[in-house]
Amino acid sequence: MPNKYKYRKLAIVAKDPWLEPVAKDVFNRYLKYKQQLDYINDNFGSLLKFADAYKYFGFNFDKKNNSWVYREWAPKADALFLSGDFNNWNESSHPLIKDNFGVWTIELDAGKYKQKLKHGSKIKVIVHSAKGIHWRIPAYARKLIQDDSTKDFTAQFWNPPKYNWEGDKFDMSTIDPVLIYECHIGMAQEKKDVGTYREFTENILPRIKHDGYNTIQIMAIAEHPYYGSFGYHVSNFYAPSSRFGTPEELKDLIKEAHKLGIAVVMDVVHSHTVKNINEGLSHFDGSDDQYFHAGERGEHPSWDSKLFDYGKVEVLRFLLSNLKYWMREFHFDGFRFDGVSSMIYWHHGYDLDITRDKYFNQGVEFDAITYLQLANNLIHRLKVKAISIAEEVTGMPGICDRISEGGLGFDYRLGMGIPDFWIKLLKEQKDEDWDISEIYSTMIDRKWDVKTVAYAESHDQALVGDKTIAFRLMDKEMYYSMKIDTPNHIVDRGIALHKIIRLITISLGGDAYLNFMGNEFGHPEWIDFPREGNNWSYEHARRQWSLASNTQLKYQYLEKWDNSMIQFIRHFKVTTAEYPNLLNMDILNKTVVFERASLIFVFNFHPVNSIPDYEFTIPKAGNYKLILNSDNPEFGGFDRIDEHLKYFSSFDKKTGNHKLKIYNTNRTALVFKKDE
Repeated sequence: MPNKYKYRKLAIVAKDPWLEPVAKDVFNRYLKYKQQLDYINDNFGSLLKFADAYKYFGFNFDKKNNSWVYREWAPKADALFLSGDFNNWNESSHPLIKDNFGVWTIELDAGKYKQKLKHGSKIKVIVHSAKGIHWRIPAYARKLIQDDSTKDFTAQFWNPPKYNWEGDKFDMSTIDPVLIYECHIGMAQEKKDVGTYREFTENILPRIKHDGYNTIQIMAIAEHPYYGSFGYHVSNFYAPSSRFGTPEELKDLIKEAHKLGIAVVMDVVHSHTVKNINEGLSHFDGSDDQYFHAGERGEHPSWDSKLFDYGKVEVLRFLLSNLKYWMREFHFDGFRFDGVSSMIYWHHGYDLDITRDKYFNQGVEFDAITYLQLANNLIHRLKVKAISIAEEVTGMPGICDRISEGGLGFDYRLGMGIPDFWIKLLKEQKDEDWDISEIYSTMIDRKWDVKTVAYAESHDQALVGDKTIAFRLMDKEMYYSMKIDTPNHIVDRGIALHKIIRLITISLGGDAYLNFMGNEFGHPEWIDFPREGNNWSYEHARRQWSLASNTQLKYQYLEKWDNSMIQFIRHFKVTTAEYPNLLNMDILNKTVVFERASLIFVFNFHPVNSIPDYEFTIPKAGNYKLILNSDNPEFGGFDRIDEHLKYFSSFDKKTGNHKLKIYNTNRTALVFKKDE
């Protein structure tokens, strides 16, 4: 073994003594990555060239021979034939030729086929194999079309004029802190139908800009046969979903977002794929182990889907090329990787009794870890400031550490325990029983050197079978008592807690923040995509923006609060500030006071206790002013606090501490700033 690969203690072990017993396992994980990278460099020239598979497979133009070349990897197939509009769907006139590597090729003279192989022409590949004869969609297809009557998908020969990216020189360094607006193109409109890329660009991007979010995380981009899967059962990895429009319209969306100063992150699903034979990769060459693990190991026990074999070079090339394709061809600024826990363990993260040694040597899918390390290497070579987020629930050590230090190289992990905590609290306890110290400790319960995306709720909590925070707080009263002239104590409580839950989450829970579209104003009800069980209705697969813009409804209060909160967080860079300094933990009055970003935060979760002249210790003497107040009537509050007051600190000779006195109203969040 070369000297450069001799065992050494990696940085994640050096800074975490708990990893000492598994130091060699950590190194071996890194060694596996280095050996795979060496193989790629030796055989393909570089990782960047390795990820150019989309320029080789599928349809690509050969300038030298003035021809269109179509290639497909199908090593165990018996024969492949190209068919489509161009040959009147002939099943045998255009055979592909197989090489020694299992790659099938056909070359079509561009001049000869100029009038036949046109932009938008329909294409399929006929695969003869041990499974029989099947009409398949090319694995690298870039555009699909769905038949309105049969609902079948067909690939299209996509050859538009070169897209004009002129002027798109987006600066990722402006995204500080990262404030994510999670969104879904199809359900982003108010109409009871599928929204489009163009409608999102025109109607939703300006709203996101106004709301202060600087990053959008788009779900369901890659083509998926079942709309209700939320895009998590991908069939065609290189084709933007045709439900929403053309690839060029998606590019328009991203270009406009960049123009508005908004980064665009794709929710990428490389953790599994559909079993479908008519679409996707399953049994493409007639075998069950072409792209996937053979047999039971290739089946996800809970998701009814296929699992990639990340140990195969061809699979690595397919997936890594997919990342480069989205970044180069569409200018995506990064990815949120779905299902990372499922990828990196054979038990898919369902073994909840994970100890330090189990993280590294029990049930670990090391090939998947190597893939993720290569993916993060590639992403940050393509764009240094790219955003890479892991949906990882087990707490795998090193998830956000540098690969060279023994980590996986992600920029952020999702703080998935926070929304779980809020839902559990709201489901199981009355707020008069809430433990304020538990709330505070849950918000800060993370490794502070692991960048975390905090969120109170995402799309998961909004789906049928669950409830959003607003719906849990106000339930049926949202149907009857949201008019501003309709008093209702349940709605009052709901609005007050909705605001402070979000502020304490964003101010303590992570280095970045995420909100799912519509939740900022307490969008009522749930998300339910068209299906047989609801008579294929779009009633709940949309966003009712008019509720927030209606000045006669109370939804406006939550939206105005969210706008102010996001602008406040951006201005003071609260999420990236140093560790908070706890100043007061008052269990009796359910009040917590802490300092962060040189600001004083006061959260009173108590249902009834409002305390005049409430006194607490502060780190610095001086004059303070109130800069954010959830009790402001603009935010649906009760206007109990005079925002023009100046707060003068006092000195307690007995304790030697500086003190501040305020009116501490119940179910209120206040933020104070020292006058300079």
